[in-house]
Amino acid sequence: MTTLRGYDHVDNDDLRAQVHFCAETGQIWLHEHRMLLVHAEAQASLRKDLIDTLGMDRAQGLLTRMGYASGVRDAELARARAESRDDLDAFMTGPRLHTLEGIVRVVPVRLEMDRPTGRFYGEFVWENSREGQWHRHFYGTHSEPVCWTQIGYACGYTSAFMGRPILYKEVECVGMGHNNCRIIGKPIEEWPDADAHKHFFSRESIAEQLFDLQTQVAQLRSSIDDRDKLPADMTGNSPGFRAAYELLRQAANTRIAVLLLGETGVGKELFARALHQMGPRAARPFVAVNCAAIPHELVESELFGVEKGAYTGALVSRPGRFERADGGTLFLDEIGDLPLPAQSKLLRVLQEGELERLGDQKTRRVDVRLVAATNSELPRLVKEGRFRSDLFYRLNAWQIDIPPLRERKEDIGPLARHFLEKHCAIHGKRLRGFTDKAKRALLNYGWPGNIRELQNMVERGVILAPAGTRVEVGHLFPSCSDERAREFGLDVHGGLDSGKWATGKELCEAVFNGVMTLQQVEAMLLETAVDKARGNLSSAARMLGMTRPQLAYRLKRLHEGDEARSDPVATASAATPASAAAPATPPMRASAAAGDPDGPAGLARPTLASR
Repeated sequence: MTTLRGYDHVDNDDLRAQVHFCAETGQIWLHEHRMLLVHAEAQASLRKDLIDTLGMDRAQGLLTRMGYASGVRDAELARARAESRDDLDAFMTGPRLHTLEGIVRVVPVRLEMDRPTGRFYGEFVWENSREGQWHRHFYGTHSEPVCWTQIGYACGYTSAFMGRPILYKEVECVGMGHNNCRIIGKPIEEWPDADAHKHFFSRESIAEQLFDLQTQVAQLRSSIDDRDKLPADMTGNSPGFRAAYELLRQAANTRIAVLLLGETGVGKELFARALHQMGPRAARPFVAVNCAAIPHELVESELFGVEKGAYTGALVSRPGRFERADGGTLFLDEIGDLPLPAQSKLLRVLQEGELERLGDQKTRRVDVRLVAATNSELPRLVKEGRFRSDLFYRLNAWQIDIPPLRERKEDIGPLARHFLEKHCAIHGKRLRGFTDKAKRALLNYGWPGNIRELQNMVERGVILAPAGTRVEVGHLFPSCSDERAREFGLDVHGGLDSGKWATGKELCEAVFNGVMTLQQVEAMLLETAVDKARGNLSSAARMLGMTRPQLAYRLKRLHEGDEARSDPVATASAATPASAAAPATPPMRASAAAGDPDGPAGLARPTLASR
């Protein structure tokens, strides 16, 4: 059981470091969650409008739930800090954040907690409660506690942190005429009158009825018009995607050959499978072939079949992919890599609907719907003589261009959520979604690998993110600084630290003038980050925008450098005139030769002397 009595003053610099302001984008961040600065008077006016419109009871429930949601969000940061701190210090993250966010100054009176057993008792004093002050300003002294948003925050934060429902009650309130507010929190089952408070944390029946009605309307619309219903694995609502999907839908019930064009990873095979499932051949085979993956000398036997003895090694007769797909759909991916002899036979099959196996004279009839795909420019291949023009015109009867993901910004969010749910189920992990910064990074990334890259990146995030948390930028983009250099934070006095750019210029000048070396600058950065993270290398690595192995590698190299400098032989050789005449490159600069896991892209970049 961890116990705290009285006010425990703790340095809040590490929490202030989590607050960043970006003047270029107009965004404020608390860790990776986006925040807002709102005028207290404007929020008080909104609170008054809610009370006047909905009534005191319903307004209390709405504001309590709003505070609860905010507390749950802050608990995510506290639980992440709990990995490197004791439970008491980690729990106090919430009260300190409540103070830092300007809501109220929280002074702990008594705190007893034991997370493994779920035991909890907390008593706190709130000073400068703006919610209670404004309520008394508009409505006078009230007969009951009125800090509804703040009590909701305390309940949400503590419940999420402890992993069980914790209920707080306000036993003194500024809105009731007291000098300060005082709250007490315990597990909900320990309050005899818990039922009188629980309904404030649940949505009201009228809201439930409206939600049910909305759901019924959506289901009715879906049953009336199923044309817009996408297959389970296809997600998108951008104009480019909808246009491509509409062309696919129109071709589904025909026999026309379809040519899918698009960059690698855009989902061409997914489109082909959707075309097969929407058409009358859905019950028949769907056979996919990657033409680029088959050796040229084996393409004809793979596509059209082979008879026993047709060539050395053909010990048995076997059907080709066309025969296996008879009655169904054959998908030829990367058709631009098909060799010219196979192109001639493919053209005959498309025109006549018949084929001959390799080494056989018997003609076989096949009924196959052909879907081809490529990321190559077929017209250019035709001009170069690498693709038959007649085959191109035969395949190009129904062309569908699938846009790359960078042109489908509206689809990135739904796709990411879909892949998150999918891989959470695969890996047996429950996650709360993406942080706001992770969402911004997903939208800003160029996605050269398109949807396949997005899916792989989300799976990586699912694996790296701790259970019960949100996927962060570092889980998705391990080497992404996320434009942090353009953000500025709070100094020790709570002011905006906009002067750090001048400090950075001074540091550059110190390096240019020989006052400091690059090795000393990097050592200072690494050691400061580790110190601020209290020895937690994972946390320090996130501060520096690198991975934990990268940080550990650099720290090890710095330590080895310190040992080398302490060696009297090395010290004597470093002081010789030859070394003074030709400045040596610091050992940490030759990253590629030293086996740097980052290579030249990391912090340790080669200097001019090492090139």
